[in-house]
Amino acid sequence: MVSSAYRFGVEEEYFLSDAESRGAVRKIAPRFIEAAQAAFPDELQREMLQSQIEVATPVCESMTQARQSLRRLRSGLATIAREHDMLLLACGTHPSAVWARQRATEAKRYDGIMRDLQMLGSRNQLCGLHVHVEVPDEEQRISIMVRMLPYLPLLLALSTSSPFWQGRRTGLMGYRLCAYAELPRTGLPELFTSAADYRSYVDTMVASGAMRDSSFIWWAIRSSHQHPTLELRVADSCTRLDDTLAITALYRCLVRHLARKPGLNADLTAASRALAGENIWRAQRYGVHGGFVCEKRRAMLPVGQVLDEVLGMLAEDAAALGCGLDLAHCRTIVAGGTSADMQLAIFEEARAGAGGQSAGLVAVTDWIAAQTRADDDGLVPKGANLLRGAA
Repeated sequence: MVSSAYRFGVEEEYFLSDAESRGAVRKIAPRFIEAAQAAFPDELQREMLQSQIEVATPVCESMTQARQSLRRLRSGLATIAREHDMLLLACGTHPSAVWARQRATEAKRYDGIMRDLQMLGSRNQLCGLHVHVEVPDEEQRISIMVRMLPYLPLLLALSTSSPFWQGRRTGLMGYRLCAYAELPRTGLPELFTSAADYRSYVDTMVASGAMRDSSFIWWAIRSSHQHPTLELRVADSCTRLDDTLAITALYRCLVRHLARKPGLNADLTAASRALAGENIWRAQRYGVHGGFVCEKRRAMLPVGQVLDEVLGMLAEDAAALGCGLDLAHCRTIVAGGTSADMQLAIFEEARAGAGGQSAGLVAVTDWIAAQTRADDDGLVPKGANLLRGAA
């Protein structure tokens, strides 16, 4: 029998692109917001910059619920965007957007953040995938947050969808976290020894005026401020819905496994955290094509091997949570490449024609928009070599 424990929710951030120029919109038309909020009153949120928007599923007990919700949100919002001459893009960075041209969303919270972050707030033109998994006990939640660190690079590698920045190839498969690292309280959490240790940090930061509350912590994984959940934040916004669900399933199974095995990764040290940071970099640089430093074996293991070992470890959890099919798609990502791989292949193929780099960026944007809609298979250019731009 499939367990309804470890309930979860998924948040996806999207870019809004001008349908004619393909560039990021500078200002969202009020009519679009009104139409979108009327269609999705409980699931749509504005983001800090006007060129971005976020959706959140209801609390889910099964992967089928999550799939149905995200398909409805993606398809519906993409349709409304198109009616207002815009494209909806699920990716970590916009292929051609220039951050200096973006405008902030007018809202009290965002006004305060922009005053604090200054130029860094305007440069935060980045979209992520956030997955909440319910862990009611705070002590267990903080323990799992710390013990999850060695698995974060794998979750990032599978999600990479940000090979472009400011209209240029970065040479990385996932550039998003590089830009995000400019902000305070990002990156990996510290090795907190208990919920009290974590609470001491939060209380000191709040009492000193350094932040308003724990929602101003933006680590790669964090204890949610509003909900009794552990929130994954390391992943890029996934262009393909199947990739989103695969990463959601993998993370949910990992949370359950670490809850069942309180001794697993309980002995992490400063060296362990530093090695997780190195592997985060390797995930950004190479995506699924590189390798991860293994502390116990003192060796470099291919991402595919690491995934196989993790999936073998999670077999019982996948069966209990009914995640088997979505979890299996992680192997498909490794075999066929991430969104970043496809973006680079499409870019190189289109750039080789008469239109050059501009045509390449337009082709990438159109592919992302087609895939984001979650309508069947989207559009793939004939003859595109998926792995051509891998490294």
